[in-house]
Amino acid sequence: MAIEKVKAFFLQYGIEDRMQEFDVSSATVELAAQALGCEPCRIAKSLSFMVDGRAILVVAAGDARVDNPKYKARFGTKAKMLRPNEAEALIGHAVGGICPFGINEGVAVYLDESLKRFETVFPACGSSNSAIELSIPELEKYSGFVSWVDVCKNWQG
Repeated sequence: MAIEKVKAFFLQYGIEDRMQEFDVSSATVELAAQALGCEPCRIAKSLSFMVDGRAILVVAAGDARVDNPKYKARFGTKAKMLRPNEAEALIGHAVGGICPFGINEGVAVYLDESLKRFETVFPACGSSNSAIELSIPELEKYSGFVSWVDVCKNWQG
């Protein structure tokens, strides 16, 4: 199970006990916000795409939407999300629990600027009923991100 991969990943940093598992689904931004009792914008959603034959993740705030012209300018290709079966095979987590932790080798992680306005955010932990609260520096550290990107819209106050 992917949540076990994430637990093992966080175990090496001694923070596996910060993971939260819910009795309800947290598979969407809205459901995760309800389960956590926080604003939907603080959910750090991991969006999976294919770029140059490689799977990538863009982690963005829950209220952000991909801006196609910005995405194409940054990655040189049209934003095409992975289908659920592709995401699980290429990323290592199923849709609803995709996160940048305990992922398959070779998946590049990018963090979107939409996250920088928060002290802490809540990414999933590999299952559709889990999350962890991380500060932005912690998210940078544990996600092993390549770089910050600005590929989203609709989040600027």
